[in-house]
Amino acid sequence: MRIIVNHLTRMERGYICAAGVNPDNWTHVRPVVRGRVSEKMLARNGGPFDIGAVVELGHTVDIGQAPSLEDRSFNPESAVRVDDVLPDDFWIVLRAVCKKTLRKTFGSDLQHTELSGGFHTCTLELGKGIASLGCLIPMKMPLLYVNDRGRLRISVSDGELPCTLPVTDLRLYEADHETPRQKVVADIVKRLARGVDVILGVGVGRPYQKRGDPVAKHWLQVNNIHLRDNPLWKAP
Repeated sequence: MRIIVNHLTRMERGYICAAGVNPDNWTHVRPVVRGRVSEKMLARNGGPFDIGAVVELGHTVDIGQAPSLEDRSFNPESAVRVDDVLPDDFWIVLRAVCKKTLRKTFGSDLQHTELSGGFHTCTLELGKGIASLGCLIPMKMPLLYVNDRGRLRISVSDGELPCTLPVTDLRLYEADHETPRQKVVADIVKRLARGVDVILGVGVGRPYQKRGDPVAKHWLQVNNIHLRDNPLWKAP
């Protein structure tokens, strides 16, 4: 199975999550292993995964369960980067898998939730939802910022559900996977302010139980920020 990588996100330091589009059927695929995928699989470390990379995963096994129906187990030693898409072609791929709203992406079970401070997010209950990955063209230009706790956040709306979401785009973080790369963030902010067309890679994470919540949920996040003026942008 081959994928065109369009989701590349930070996890705990030393680990990543990569996913992409299967060009045979225009569906998202998340290659997974028992445990977590090592950052050694990144192109900068000699591995196959990079935004816009065409990766042959080898044999995969469908292990998806709602909402993570995209999960496919694979052997990391079999994964090979075989090509790279051109910027315009990558944008075509992104647009091909975009949905108009978050609920069209993740299903009608997506719940809109108010957090402290008047912020809003979205969640899925365990076992609910029709997907855990997608791409969205936001209704309004999103606002990217670092909050007063040093956390990277983005305010985004699909016209129905206004949200303030964490951003896990690996390119926006230092090697510790925690510290925002201020110059890179500032560059993205300027490009958004200029009105550059944007497509957001969106996803719901693995189950997480927030303090005070009775059960774990899947929380919405922005996995990647794709910009039309440089769809395959790399952090310097």
